Amino acid sequence: MNEESIISNEQPKELNLRAELTRYTRNWYWFALGVLICLILAFLYLRYTTPVYQTSAELLVKDDKKGGGGAADAMQMFQDLDIFNTTKSVDNEVRVLKSKSLLQRAMRQLPGLQPTQLVQGNIRTSEAYGENRPFIIQIDTLYEDSLLKKGVGNYTISVNKEHTGFTLTQEIDNKTQYFRFGQKIQTLFGSFSINPNPRFRFSGDEILLRFNNIKEYAADYAKNMSIDVSDQQTSTIIITVKDPVSQKAIDIINKLIEVYNQDAIDDKNIVSRNTVAFIDDRLRTLVGELSGVEKKVSEFKEKNQITDVTSDINAYMTQTQGLYQKLEDAKLQANILSSLQTYISKPGNEHTLVPTSLGIQDPTLNGLIQSFNDLQLKRQQTLATVEPDNILVQNIDKSINTVRKSISENIRNLQKGVNVTQGLINQDYGQFQSKIKTVPAVERQLLEIQREQGIKQTIYQYLLQKKEESLISLAATVSNSRIIDDTAADDKPVSPKRMLVYLGALVAGLLIPFGIMYIIDLLNDKVRLQKDILSRTNIPILGEIMHAQSDEELVVKENTRTPISEMFRLIRSNLKFATSGKEDKVILTTSSMSGEGKTFFCTNLGASLVLSGKKVVLLEFDLRKPKLLKGLHITAAKGISNFVIDKNLRPADLVQPVKELNGMYVIGAGPIPPNPSELLLSDRIGELINSLKQEYDHIIIDCPPVGQVSDAFTLGAFADISAYVVRYNYTFKEQLNIVQDIYTNKKLNNLMIVLNDAKPKNSYGYGYGYGYGYGYASDSLKKRTLKQRIKKLFKQ
Repeated sequence: MNEESIISNEQPKELNLRAELTRYTRNWYWFALGVLICLILAFLYLRYTTPVYQTSAELLVKDDKKGGGGAADAMQMFQDLDIFNTTKSVDNEVRVLKSKSLLQRAMRQLPGLQPTQLVQGNIRTSEAYGENRPFIIQIDTLYEDSLLKKGVGNYTISVNKEHTGFTLTQEIDNKTQYFRFGQKIQTLFGSFSINPNPRFRFSGDEILLRFNNIKEYAADYAKNMSIDVSDQQTSTIIITVKDPVSQKAIDIINKLIEVYNQDAIDDKNIVSRNTVAFIDDRLRTLVGELSGVEKKVSEFKEKNQITDVTSDINAYMTQTQGLYQKLEDAKLQANILSSLQTYISKPGNEHTLVPTSLGIQDPTLNGLIQSFNDLQLKRQQTLATVEPDNILVQNIDKSINTVRKSISENIRNLQKGVNVTQGLINQDYGQFQSKIKTVPAVERQLLEIQREQGIKQTIYQYLLQKKEESLISLAATVSNSRIIDDTAADDKPVSPKRMLVYLGALVAGLLIPFGIMYIIDLLNDKVRLQKDILSRTNIPILGEIMHAQSDEELVVKENTRTPISEMFRLIRSNLKFATSGKEDKVILTTSSMSGEGKTFFCTNLGASLVLSGKKVVLLEFDLRKPKLLKGLHITAAKGISNFVIDKNLRPADLVQPVKELNGMYVIGAGPIPPNPSELLLSDRIGELINSLKQEYDHIIIDCPPVGQVSDAFTLGAFADISAYVVRYNYTFKEQLNIVQDIYTNKKLNNLMIVLNDAKPKNSYGYGYGYGYGYGYASDSLKKRTLKQRIKKLFKQ
């Protein structure tokens, strides 16, 4: 059985994980402190951070394209173009609602937004709005372009103790002026006056005023506003705003919807307004003509003293009047058609609306005019969100040109029909006129004048009726949308979220100490943990020695059961297993550098062997810096250097007993020679060790560090076992490469590592079976149940 099978530095993965967990749980107080600090910071953050509330409203966009009639039939030809697709229509309305100009106009109509009033507390500054505003500010004039310069329009107000006036400090130049409440204040960007709000209690806090450029203010506010279609299958739009002042968000959303609806109503009323203007123009002409005819009748009767006409004349004239009425109607139709043809063909009217409700009875022409006007409105609405060269605008323009050509062609056909009708009426009218010629000329002239008067009155009444119908249409126009859910703010803030903040603080409180400890571990260049050795070498570990609380060099004594004594007993047992069946007389100890505790290890390992009934001699071969005898409080005149030089000296002349332990002896280094390395090459060294083998059970050699001199390699030829001492928080990790090289190239016999100065944080326990991976200690660990392991973990 070789040593690797008994003493191994390979540990089960669960033990390595346990070691890692134990290292962190032993520093639980840092985690507790981290969690406490982070929770306090989270509390302060929640205490002094202004909460943000979400306010929303839901709109139902109406589809004005649904319905029947001539206009709907005329629009059927455009269905294939997908111009009036419902989804596209809702998307267009979303673009309109998102437009900067709409939000700017809505904000300008809210007087409470200008200026912003901020109450400055000791830590937090919060916005005051509505009834909570400290001041009622009356703005007389405001030049928004002057507010583009940074700092212009920003003021700090401090109210005096009597609450009769205030000092106004400009932010841009720190200039301070005193004003009385109600006094007019003249500035570069306008004039205004300030009065206190009787509902606000002044407590000495400074109030900040911010006069806003609405364009910039609206652009910033739009970043907190979301306008989206709630569902692609419906035509509903959800408007959402995140704002610390929920009432301000409610007012802005409501005003935005109001302005949006008013714009939609104004768009629909353009046709009716144009129709009313057209009728008014015709009425002004008819009023003048009707007044002239009435005056003409009065003057004719006075001149000819006429009061009535005969019944025959009435019969003829009645028929003639009927024909004349038809003739005038035909002329009116021809006049209207001619005016429409001129209007629609006139350059500059390509994108204007065509008047309707003018008495045209042809349903096809009315439908085409309605289609033409709908396309014009659609084009205007589309241009509000896209550029003129957009494909959608170009498609609408093509449709407008197609409808315009259809209207012109239809008007020409109607004009031909009217002309034929006029010819037939004139023929019948001529027949009745020949009969009337038999009537006295005076009476005939009177009847003609009265007939003209009646016709003009009829037309006048007809136009008045159409005007009233158009005005009713204006008054009856409804908006494009209907509010489904009234604007309302959530009761709980959306930011900061209390539970998430505390959860984040809890996680941060755990992660920050963990990260700091992990980084310290990464940056540390010294051996701190057992895993540092296990990850860099494959050398067997002989044992681990805990930190000695005493300053004495010899800590293993008779009748002592201290933890460190037990650890040396454990190392003694490990030596027995490691060298089972082999000669283990000579034990060599070395390290990487001075101060790692190899002399301490030699002394107490020897003491532990002596307590087991062995006879042990310690050899102080660190000829450059001998410390062994000094630690044991022994003074020797002669030592190893004397033995090499003086051929007459015998080993027995050098040996000195250790008073504290019977059976433990020591040979000192002697005087420090000028050439220690050459001295160790003497044959006398072999004679000394061979002689001591005959008399002692164990010879322990205290060598210089291998990282500084080569003495240990010279003496290694005499050693049966080599112990390499590594000290926690002292030995550099890079120095482990030295011991690994020694082990790989077999520069020292049976090399094993001894871990010195262990503390609870360096390993996860002390004593036999604590994870060195040898003997039945590993079996003992495997027999433990998971519950026992967890309980043991938290007990340590």
